[in-house]
Amino acid sequence: MTSEILYLIILAIVVFGFFAQQILGYLNATWFKKPVPEILEDIYNPEKYQKQQKYKLENYRFGIISGTFSFILIVGMLIFGGFTFVDSLSGQISEHFILKPLIFFAILMFAADVLSTPFSVYDTFVIENKYGFNKTTPKTFVLDKIKGWLLGGIIGGGLLSLIIWIYNLDPEYFWLYAWLVVVVFSLFMNMLYSVLIVPLFNKQTPLEEGDLKSAIMEFGEKAGFNISKIFVIDGSKRSTKANAYFSGMGPKKRIVLYDTLINEMTTNEIVAVLAHEIGHYKHKHIYKSMFASIIETGITLFIFGLFAGSDILSQALGVDEASFHIALIAFGIIYSPLSSVLGIISSVFSRKAEYQADNYAAKNALASDLISALKKLSSQNMGNLTPHPLVVFLSYSHPPVYDRIKNLMSKNTR
Repeated sequence: MTSEILYLIILAIVVFGFFAQQILGYLNATWFKKPVPEILEDIYNPEKYQKQQKYKLENYRFGIISGTFSFILIVGMLIFGGFTFVDSLSGQISEHFILKPLIFFAILMFAADVLSTPFSVYDTFVIENKYGFNKTTPKTFVLDKIKGWLLGGIIGGGLLSLIIWIYNLDPEYFWLYAWLVVVVFSLFMNMLYSVLIVPLFNKQTPLEEGDLKSAIMEFGEKAGFNISKIFVIDGSKRSTKANAYFSGMGPKKRIVLYDTLINEMTTNEIVAVLAHEIGHYKHKHIYKSMFASIIETGITLFIFGLFAGSDILSQALGVDEASFHIALIAFGIIYSPLSSVLGIISSVFSRKAEYQADNYAAKNALASDLISALKKLSSQNMGNLTPHPLVVFLSYSHPPVYDRIKNLMSKNTR
């Protein structure tokens, strides 16, 4: 295979991926006005349902515009030698084997972020504001950007530097050492994300003593699940949308409740939501997902390691000699179809895991409380009640709320 043919393959993958996304978006939009299933009719009153319909449609149209813009950028980079230009610019600043790739990716990431910022601003301060979700101030928006850049530079740059150093040290077994580094880093971040990263963006305060904490502790004791750390996060600082999650592993695990969730739900509903999350732990979904991710990462790095040193990947993007960072860009695009297939498989297992967690909650709490909580979450977040089945199959990590409620209604309540 020549570099010219590989270039055409890369271009074809980008074009196909874009139009596939547009087709899926269109199919989903055709189901916006499908009749709401009877068991979901109490989620929205007529006025709010009309508002939700407009919200979905506006997001769909905005997604077409932003997605098309991104598509034009990447195609322009491929056709007009954008990656070659940035590579040359990076080389003018430094030819060091680590610094040059870091500068290359810094330019790309910074340029992409700056170009996408108008879309983020419009989404946050126009669309989300229009429908009553946005609570982000311009100051918070700017600070989030700066913090994101700093974290990307420190963590992303540090990890990339180590991987490049490993590749130059031992190209043959690069994939194995890089895999070990990524695994250790992933485990570290899973354990300490809420301790190290979240506080940079949000305040987490221990849940105050009271009926809610007592109910959560009581349920944890009943379920044989040690709950020692319960925190409230100021999600209302940025949005009115609600959420709750577990983070960390072993002694570092903690329950995190959004203040918006506490404000909107009853104690029993919150306990039911947490019972669902505990169900994930009881079924070891977190560890199974992590194991699958580790295996996939290892396979990906192994395949990349086979081609990273060849000229053809770099030449396909216009760079004459083998270049680690250019090869990484080319490989990322070529690998994306396989990554999408693996993503579909992952989504299938993820939806199955959600049913298992729901069933655990129904068995140990009240199914009716979880149903009520799911309905409130859908209403508060203006969730789509009628997604297209193909879109669900290809990209939904959670079953649609209708399927989850139907499943819960089939369980015994008590």
